[in-house]
Amino acid sequence: MDEPGPSGAMTAARAVTRWQLAFAAGAVLLAAADTYVVVVALPSIMTGVGLGIDHLERATPIVSGFLLGYVAMLPLLGRLSDLVGRTPVFVGCLLAFGSGSLLTATAHSLSVVVAGRAVQGLGGGGLVPVTLALVAERWPPETRGLPLGVVGAVQELGSVLGPLYGAAIVTAASWRTIFWINLPLSAALGIAFLAAGAGRQRATGGQQASGGQEAAGQRSAGQRSAGQRSAGQQSGMRSGSHGPGSDGRPDSVGAVLALGGAGLIGLGLWAPASLVDSVRWGGYWTPEVGGSAWVGLTTPVALAGVAALGAFVVWELAAPATFRRLCDLRRLPAVLAGADLPGAALLAGLLACVVISFSTADPTKQVTASSTPVLAPLAVVLAAAFVWRQRRARNPLLELGALRRRGAWGAMAVNLALGGALMAALVDVPFFARTTRYPHSQVGAALVLVRFLVAVPVGALAGGVLCRRRSWGPAVAAGGATVAALAFAAMSGWGTAALSTPLHVGGSSIGFGATDVELAVCGLGFGLAIAPVNAAVLDSVAPRLHGVASALVVVARSVGMLAGLSALTALGVRRFYEAQARIGTPLTLCPADPAHCPAYDRATNAALLQELHTVFAGAAVCAGIGAVLALALLGVRREASKAPAPASEAQTIP
Repeated sequence: MDEPGPSGAMTAARAVTRWQLAFAAGAVLLAAADTYVVVVALPSIMTGVGLGIDHLERATPIVSGFLLGYVAMLPLLGRLSDLVGRTPVFVGCLLAFGSGSLLTATAHSLSVVVAGRAVQGLGGGGLVPVTLALVAERWPPETRGLPLGVVGAVQELGSVLGPLYGAAIVTAASWRTIFWINLPLSAALGIAFLAAGAGRQRATGGQQASGGQEAAGQRSAGQRSAGQRSAGQQSGMRSGSHGPGSDGRPDSVGAVLALGGAGLIGLGLWAPASLVDSVRWGGYWTPEVGGSAWVGLTTPVALAGVAALGAFVVWELAAPATFRRLCDLRRLPAVLAGADLPGAALLAGLLACVVISFSTADPTKQVTASSTPVLAPLAVVLAAAFVWRQRRARNPLLELGALRRRGAWGAMAVNLALGGALMAALVDVPFFARTTRYPHSQVGAALVLVRFLVAVPVGALAGGVLCRRRSWGPAVAAGGATVAALAFAAMSGWGTAALSTPLHVGGSSIGFGATDVELAVCGLGFGLAIAPVNAAVLDSVAPRLHGVASALVVVARSVGMLAGLSALTALGVRRFYEAQARIGTPLTLCPADPAHCPAYDRATNAALLQELHTVFAGAAVCAGIGAVLALALLGVRREASKAPAPASEAQTIP
């Protein structure tokens, strides 16, 4: 059979690359949906681990634990993907997400649920920057707008699907089913992603068909020290002395040990009643240590799984060179040295201080948590230590000079501002609906937000298409943020009957209201800004830093969301208390029947509306700041593209 020509190989590589992106986007969608599923599943989870609904404050770690895992480890994961390639880190994130899902699904105590959700956050959060960096290495700057829009769209689509499918599962089955479903889905997506990658390699005869970070970054002369290259950038942890596609023997021993160990641990945690209650097999599920929240890991079945994984580690360290190792752990010390673990720990501690300060605060009383007097000085010390470490480390986690271009730090500033505005929509639009039109229906109030949520992925796709003209990026981002700001400004004038007032054209009702249009326009505006912001940071840093730079942009948005929620809610609550102080008491308003005082109820609702109007106005300001920053800072994206590109970047996927 004739070998395919260069054009045929490139065509096949393009097709397989698009499939690989589709599977990566599917994983991002799964993780994004899981982020929001706790919104509806939290009461059931609390009951399942022995917490009463009246102890909601004790369930806070379930949310904050996920946020910690999601935010704190993102820079390290992005850096590792720059060193060892996108595929190993992507698959590792899926494994972490699946492991966290297993822990959560089998948890019977709060501590195990918190740990499971933290591991889920770590894995799920890492998928986003790795996928963005994958797009950057497979598509050239002039054509990567649309795939970046696709990634942004599926990420936002998760916020729509997560609560809906979570509510459906909780209604039809147990809350644990939500997390059990993640296991086969994660496995299927991971296998499909790897198969697509192998197909791409076969289509190109083992050569890189794109400006891939796994090849381009390593061949860029003068961009990295020899110590960093030896830390895994050329071969990483892919397969020991045999590269993919070499003639080494498959690592069947490692595969059996890894799958067997994972399966035994999963079976031990699952503890199916038919086996646990069996006279013959039940002894294998008898804990060796009682009275612990982690008792499931002390059963003979689970311990056998741990032993098998230990044997897997020993095998991968000592396997003969004739095997293509699944995971060449001998390279791990060099890779971790290149990843700058001390720097990663300092940055993770700094981000943890920020997350805890905002996520554990009571917005009705404070902007930040009561622990802030301790956390703030600690954060300052950690920040100073991190900068000191990065300036002196041989292989820093983040080359501080790499973010000096305005497009790089400007993208983070824009995401920080837009994140603050975004939370106002996610939290306060349902609150407004519950206060006005749906006082007795939480579901009805939540469904009002769907107008906004559905429009965000539509806007993300549109923004990606518009960004195919690279020079349009700043204007698209600024335009989207401006549209969102105008929509929030309109929301700040919503009255009590706003959600129930239909829109009339030519004297006839058209079936939906002005608020529906404003919510959709607001979501569309947020979506339009996603691809240009991501493209700006990717265009402004060297390819070898795409992973860590993408991670920092995601971190900026997450921090903006947390800070925006606390700050805007605190401002709104202050406005509410000021308005409430002017109302008077039911005794003065309704002296005849203080217990039933419509005048007091109307005045209180009006005060609540003033609170929400203040929040929406603040969100408009945040979005407006994002628009100004986008126009001023993102218009320098072409600077990075003027630098000489590695040779392999001439064959990027269009």
